[in-house]
Formats: sequence, structure tokens, C-alpha cells
Amino acid sequence: MSLNLTEKKAVVAEVGAQIAQAQAVVLAEYRGMGVANMTVLRAEARKAGVYLRVLKNTLVRRAVEGTPFAVLANEMVGPLVFGISADPVSAAKVLNNFAKTNDKFVIKAGAVPNQLMDVAGVQALASTLSREELLAKFARTLNEVPTKFARAIAAVRDAKEAA
Repeated sequence: MSLNLTEKKAVVAEVGAQIAQAQAVVLAEYRGMGVANMTVLRAEARKAGVYLRVLKNTLVRRAVEGTPFAVLANEMVGPLVFGISADPVSAAKVLNNFAKTNDKFVIKAGAVPNQLMDVAGVQALASTLSREELLAKFARTLNEVPTKFARAIAAVRDAKEAA
């Protein structure tokens, strides 16, 4: 069922709003995928905060026109699913992990603002730590400093008491 002009404008506006907040966009071809597999992918994307939609390429081209993601316009060919995320790693991670277990799901390209990525670039981005993982590591590191200091003080105290 085709969309009328009002519906097309609404889709372009919705995607444009997502693109305005995005730090990464990933395109993947889903040709031959079953509904059950796509449902699993959608659930994973929802959990990770990734906006995931199958859209007409012409509508997405209009939505990215004049944005830092306009570099993707030439890559929009064939039946594509678009993963858009405010976290630069989430979309790449979700789509890349799904592609590892599904042969028919093929990542085509991706972009961070003003920079186009090929498949290898998307995979490299997916292998980096997400914002939440980096914050957790940072918090753990910050927490270890006073703990080690307290242990050192206790060791000095114990050594002086023994002497």
C-alpha cells in the first residue's frame, strides 16, 4: 500500500527528527529475511535505544538532505533497514551482532556525522565500547583509587603496630 503525500511528509519529518539527534546511522539489506527474525531484531534494537525502520530510500534521502548524514544518500539502494541511534555505537553494535547470526542480513554502510563508513568501519565501530560501558569502566576506576589508598594506609598502620 503506497503512502499519500501527507503520510510521506510525516515519515520524512519523523526520520528527520531522529536524524537530528543521531550520532550514527547504519544501513543493512534484509532481502530474504523472515518476519520472526525481523521481530527479534526490532526487539533488540528497542532494548538498545536504536530507532529501527524499513523505509523507502527516497524518503530517507529527503530526510538526510542537508544534514551531516547526507553522505549516505548514494548508499541507499535496495531493500534496506535503517538503524539510527543517539549513541554512536548502539546502532552498529545491534545490527552487526544480528548480522553475525543471520546470513541474509547484510550490513551495507554506515555513517557518523560527516563521515561515511564501509562495512569494515561499521564492524570496527561495533567492537568499541558503548557510552554506558565506558562510563561504568570510568566509575570503577575512580572507585579503585580511594580503595587502594585506604589499603595502603592500613598496611602502613599494621606495619607500624607490628614494629
